[in-house]
Amino acid sequence: MSTNIKENKVFIIAELSANHNGSLKTAVESIKVIKRTGADAIKLQTYTADTITINCKKDDFRIKGTIWEDRYLYDLYKEAYTPWEWHEELFRAAKEEGLICFSSPFDKTAVDFLESLDNPIYKIASFEITDIPLIEYAASKGKPMVISTGIATEEDIQLAVDTCRAVGNNDITLLKCTSSYPAPIEEANLTMIQDLAKRFDVKAGLSDHTIGSTAPIVATVLGATMIEKHFIIDRSIGGPDASFSMNEKEFTEMVKAIRDAEKAIGKIDYILTEKQKSNRAFSRSLYVVEDIKAGEIITEKNVRSIRPGFGLHPKYYKEILGKKMNCNVEKGTSLEFNLID
Repeated sequence: MSTNIKENKVFIIAELSANHNGSLKTAVESIKVIKRTGADAIKLQTYTADTITINCKKDDFRIKGTIWEDRYLYDLYKEAYTPWEWHEELFRAAKEEGLICFSSPFDKTAVDFLESLDNPIYKIASFEITDIPLIEYAASKGKPMVISTGIATEEDIQLAVDTCRAVGNNDITLLKCTSSYPAPIEEANLTMIQDLAKRFDVKAGLSDHTIGSTAPIVATVLGATMIEKHFIIDRSIGGPDASFSMNEKEFTEMVKAIRDAEKAIGKIDYILTEKQKSNRAFSRSLYVVEDIKAGEIITEKNVRSIRPGFGLHPKYYKEILGKKMNCNVEKGTSLEFNLID
């Protein structure tokens, strides 16, 4: 992560979430495929149904208005969680592939568990941004903090940032996030990335749930330092997050597009490259466009600003009009001061 920041490169994260579909083999294979896409990191989620909610069938616990309509929170999380006994193997597999592996904890026990695995980054999910005790505890470990802002008010964000800083943790990245699954592109509101960075004096990026690569590319242009996108090895395996996750081909294309966008952004520099210098041959300059005899007056008819660029700069055009040629000059000759009286 620090290497990417030094090189001014976006840190690209593949979010595995529930896309192992209950199979350790699929999770390990996903890590290998994620490496092929060019991503920098894989992110897990560390919770159990019991650490994130309770097994209750009251209406408060029934999901409404999402792709998980009418499911109960406990049942969804029991299906979607990544078994804690897998974590050590997944961290090891990622390290072997040269990927950074880190996770989102959802309670203090998850933080303690992740500390035992030397988890390098803590990501706070959008819906946990109000869990100040969790943020404080994770931030106290001194690792970089990444916080999604999908359901947050400005006050929520300020409190989360202040909580990190209060325990001496100033390595904070806020992620613009639209907490819809999938998220409509018109609700991406990516201009917030720049404001998050400026308003809260932090790094900023995007946790993206839109379909396709458009939002990540635009986020890159707007200065995102981090982009997170859900990854699935094959949407046909199904699962709670399959519908808004990218497969290998899509993720690879997104990574390439982000890297190309970084190249296109470039830097502020008015010094011409050698190629640009050579191309100045095709710029405008002053040329004799009719044969002129010695003593004849230079007019708009016999001298013009045309391509190529080997004659006098066109800025001298008004200055030389009305002056006389000091020798015979053929049509097609680049005009120079030594030809003029």
